[in-house]
Amino acid sequence: MYTGFGESPRSAPPGQARRADRRALGLVTALVVVLLALALLSWTTVDEEGTGPAPVSDEGGAGAVPDTEFDDKPGQSPSGDDADLDPADPFGQEGRPSGHEALVANPLYETGRLSPRPCPAPELDVDEGESMREFLDAVADCLDDAWATQFARAGIPFTPPKRVFWDEPGVSPCRPYPSQAGAFYCRASTSIYIGTADVVEKWNGASRAVVYASLLAHEYGHHVQGESGLLEYYHEQRQLEERHPERNAWTRRSELQANCLSGAFLGSVRVSFPLERDDLDAVLTDARATADREDGDEEERTHGSADNSVHWTSRGWEEQTPAACNTWELDDETLVY
Repeated sequence: MYTGFGESPRSAPPGQARRADRRALGLVTALVVVLLALALLSWTTVDEEGTGPAPVSDEGGAGAVPDTEFDDKPGQSPSGDDADLDPADPFGQEGRPSGHEALVANPLYETGRLSPRPCPAPELDVDEGESMREFLDAVADCLDDAWATQFARAGIPFTPPKRVFWDEPGVSPCRPYPSQAGAFYCRASTSIYIGTADVVEKWNGASRAVVYASLLAHEYGHHVQGESGLLEYYHEQRQLEERHPERNAWTRRSELQANCLSGAFLGSVRVSFPLERDDLDAVLTDARATADREDGDEEERTHGSADNSVHWTSRGWEEQTPAACNTWELDDETLVY
């Protein structure tokens, strides 16, 4: 066996061998220092990515920048590994609608109004991570119950999403967190991810609990899209588009539908939550604040105009039906711009 840089220890004088060893040790030490520096820089970059300044909202402290960092929103691309998924049927698509029919004629649209059900939300202290976690879990329980009932009516299999309410950095199959988004849905792990402190920071310290309930219900809406067979077809068709504007047109429809589904849920529980007119105003203000900017570049228009974001959220609240949220087949295409 040879040591050092290819020299046999028997072919070199002892002093020269020791100097060679010291040089080798010095090079190894320098390499380790460089690698540690690069690792530190990488961690710093990831952290800074999710801690930028929050935008100023119209009122009430609500509003965050729409997340355009990951091109496959919503739900990101349905890829990645998850130990709980069946490799033969990774998203449980057997028995679910597929293709274009999943968008425009989904059986979920025929299930009528979401049943009003008890959903008394606990008091929320936005400065306490445990309080935020308890609040989100309680609202998620209501969402599980509400949507399981609708899927049963439609005859479509349904499994509630998993929940990851983080207070420490981590990695999902779709993206690391924290990131530009304080919350996101990942279809690859069928999980909703929300930062218990991140969302408070990114929503400018909003104190109204309904703002966070609306955010959770929106991400849950993407899970509803996935479980109903819609999301996979959406991703498939969106990827066929060659230009950003055409891909973004697909994204806007999906995001606006999730707004509507969120509004439908909130409308269905507004008596027991309870939610007043002021709460609806806060939700609509948030919908306006998280919409695309009027002067935004066409390649960044992924969430719809402020007026459309408000329209679909309000429509869901008033009608409380999945049918009201069909953004895929419209006479007026300006409603999804």
